[in-house]
Amino acid sequence: MSAQNAIPLQGTRQNREGASAPLTLALTRSAVVVIAVYIGAQMLSDFTSLKIGVVAGLAVDMGTFIYPITFTLRDVAHKTIGKRNTQTLIWMAAIINLFAALYIWWVSSVPGDPAWGLAAEWSAVFNPALLGRIVLASIVAEVVSELVDTEIYHWFVTRITRRYQWARVLVSNSVSVPIDNLIFAVGAFGGVLPWSVVGEIFLFNLLLKYAVTLVSMPLIYVTRDRDWSEVE
Repeated sequence: MSAQNAIPLQGTRQNREGASAPLTLALTRSAVVVIAVYIGAQMLSDFTSLKIGVVAGLAVDMGTFIYPITFTLRDVAHKTIGKRNTQTLIWMAAIINLFAALYIWWVSSVPGDPAWGLAAEWSAVFNPALLGRIVLASIVAEVVSELVDTEIYHWFVTRITRRYQWARVLVSNSVSVPIDNLIFAVGAFGGVLPWSVVGEIFLFNLLLKYAVTLVSMPLIYVTRDRDWSEVE
């Protein structure tokens, strides 16, 4: 993409003398796509987690099939727009998800038109208590785990090696995925479902998230790597 079509993002970097210097990152079309897909996948996974399905004989919240890809998308965002902008993206995704949950809660409180005839079904699916708990647990899990993912990813690139981009994803996700899984499974379903079911959800989610991590690792190569000598 040409420089004329790039939107500059301001930040700071350390120059060779160790002093802070201005840093400009180009917001390319690919970065815009990654940001949009990241937030969209987070929202979709939050609301599809309202359904507990049975896959391969184990209980699983259905958002699990979408959510794990956000870890790799976060890694792509990190190398595209930088660490600090990625941290802002994580917080903004949490705020958007919270607003969506509050809006649906308000919609559920509005009486349904009798001609529509689906008010009871809507309330059953978007139960405010269950929706609020799942979304809040999901938001806490997302923020904590993906901020951890950001730090591990940045540490790996700046302290270990800038080569082997797939290894960045694997290492950072190997730390952040179990953290996310534990916070979400216990926070969303602990005390609501039998602990045996919570355990099944945790186990299935963990295995599936690692599988999606392996499948989605090639996404890290959809954009060119940044100049990591300009450390934020």
